[in-house]
Amino acid sequence: MTDPRITVIVITRDRREDLLHTLGRLAGLPERPPVIVVDNHSSDGTAQAVRRGYPDVTLLALSRNLGAVGRNLAARRATTPYLAFCDDDSWWQPGSLAGAADALDAHPQVAAVTARIVAHPHPDDPEAGGGCREDPIVPELRGSPLPAPPGLPGPALGSFLAAATVLRADAFRAAGGFSPRLVLGGEEELLAADLAASGWWLCYADGLTAHHRASPHRDRTGRRRQGIRNTLWFTWLRRPWPTALRRTAWLAATVPRDAVSARAFAEAARGLPWVLRERRPLPRAVEGRLKLLAAAQRRSTARGYRD
Repeated sequence: MTDPRITVIVITRDRREDLLHTLGRLAGLPERPPVIVVDNHSSDGTAQAVRRGYPDVTLLALSRNLGAVGRNLAARRATTPYLAFCDDDSWWQPGSLAGAADALDAHPQVAAVTARIVAHPHPDDPEAGGGCREDPIVPELRGSPLPAPPGLPGPALGSFLAAATVLRADAFRAAGGFSPRLVLGGEEELLAADLAASGWWLCYADGLTAHHRASPHRDRTGRRRQGIRNTLWFTWLRRPWPTALRRTAWLAATVPRDAVSARAFAEAARGLPWVLRERRPLPRAVEGRLKLLAAAQRRSTARGYRD
C-alpha cells in the first residue's frame, strides 16, 4: 500500500549509475513514496537517464550546482507532511519510512528521526572491502549522552545525517532548510541547531534502517575542505565565543597539515564579515546540550577530516 505521509528527496551530481541503483531500490519500497530527484547540473546524462528509466519520478534539473540547497527546492514541491532525504548512493529499507512516519505521528515534539545506517561495499571501489557492516557512526548515535524528555522514540541527538533522516516538512521549511552559504559538507549541523533553538527534538531510532553504498566517484578533497570550512562557520555563527575559539583551536591542531586544510581555514576566514553579521548564539539550553557532546566528538573515530 502507498504511504501518503512521506516524500523521498534525492540530490545528485555526476553519479548516474549510483543514482539509478538508488532509484531502483526506492521503486521497490512497499510504501511507494513519491520521489523527487534534484540533479545539481550533472554532465554525465543523469537527467536524461532518470526521465527515460523512471518517468514517475519528479526531476528538478538545475542549471548550476546548489549542493544541499537542492533539497530546499524539492521540499517546496513536496505535499506530504514528512520528508525523507537520500543521497544518490543511499536508500531506505522496506518498512523504515512507514516506521519513521509512525514515530513522527506519535511524537509531535520531534522534528527529525535518524535511522541506523548499514554500509555496503561499492563494486567500483577496490578499497571498500567485502560484506555489509554497521556504519561506525551508529554506536555514537545509539549511545548519545543527551538528556531527553520522557517518551522520545529513541536517544536525543544534537545533529543528524541527512541521508538517513526523515524530517517534519513544516519544521524544515520554518527553519529555512539548508543554508545556501554552506552548500554541502556537514550542512546538517547548522539546521539541526536551529531546529533545536525553535524547540524541536531530534532523535535516533534503532528500529529504522538506511543503507549506504559509498560512491568512489566523489571529490574527497573538496568535501573535506568544505567540511572543515562549514564546521568553522557553524561554530562561529552559533556557539559562544569561548567555545568557538576552543573548537577552532582544536580543529587547527587535529586536521591534516596540508593544502586542503589551509584552504579550508582561509575560506572560513574570508567569510567572517557575513558570519559576524548573521551570528546568532543558541539559547542556553541548546548550547548546554551541545557541550555534552564535545567529549564524544573529540573521541570519535567516525568523524574527521582526513579523507
